[in-house]
Amino acid sequence: MTIIKVEGLKYKYPDTENLALNDISLNIEAGEFIGVIGRNTSGKSSLCFALSGLIPHFFKGAYGGKVIVDGLEVRHSDINELVANVGIVFENPFSQMTGSKYTVFDEIAFGLENMGVDRTEMIGRINSSLELLDITSLKDKNPFDLSGGQMQRVAIASVIAMRPDILILDEPTSQLDPKGSEEVYKVVENLTKEGITIIMAEQKMDKIAEYADRIILLDGGRLIDFDCPSKIFSRDDLDEFGVEAPVVTRIAKAIQFKNPKTNDYPVVLDELNRVNRDGDNNA
Repeated sequence: MTIIKVEGLKYKYPDTENLALNDISLNIEAGEFIGVIGRNTSGKSSLCFALSGLIPHFFKGAYGGKVIVDGLEVRHSDINELVANVGIVFENPFSQMTGSKYTVFDEIAFGLENMGVDRTEMIGRINSSLELLDITSLKDKNPFDLSGGQMQRVAIASVIAMRPDILILDEPTSQLDPKGSEEVYKVVENLTKEGITIIMAEQKMDKIAEYADRIILLDGGRLIDFDCPSKIFSRDDLDEFGVEAPVVTRIAKAIQFKNPKTNDYPVVLDELNRVNRDGDNNA
């Protein structure tokens, strides 16, 4: 089932000359994990903002085309309606913390209180989010005493507690060390198992190759490609778009080692080993 439909989306920030998003059309199916990649000026964050409703409700500017998210046309829907269906997690978890709460539990409760959720239901949602994000042991700690990875998980928990069908993450691991990044990806993997649609803008290609069902490749606000990881990273022109293929793919390209079933280069080590074993068995 299509949960997001984008038709001819165009957007330009106020007082700028170039389109941040230029004639983008795509469909995203419910339950997919979608990666969004491209250089820093490609439009990744702008697309995240457009799918969450921050564009055009918060960021004004010139807007054209149509974005339909979970049955709601973003441009003509109330932002409160959108928040109930779509959650967004920003690059820096510090920017997502309210700064007014002294415990993780209360931080997660903040959004639910604003939504007017019944107290009994609120406590149940908070505890479920804490358990899902594996941070129950942190519930009485001050959010600002946590590590970057822990704080990002609290930010995700605060959004998940509001029960969105879609979770958008704008480069959530960019400021995290490898351990913190792995924590976030494991959480996101669990969320996809819960049926939540994930859209993640990311610069770490090895991770996005491992987890994403499909990848959106952007450049200069334009949609260059939208396909499975092996198709995207097997492109010969990735350098033109400021994207470096995963390590496994770069090795496979160097030795011209392709998956004979797809004619694509492997993108993760397990795939490389599997293709190699199959080749040995067929020799």
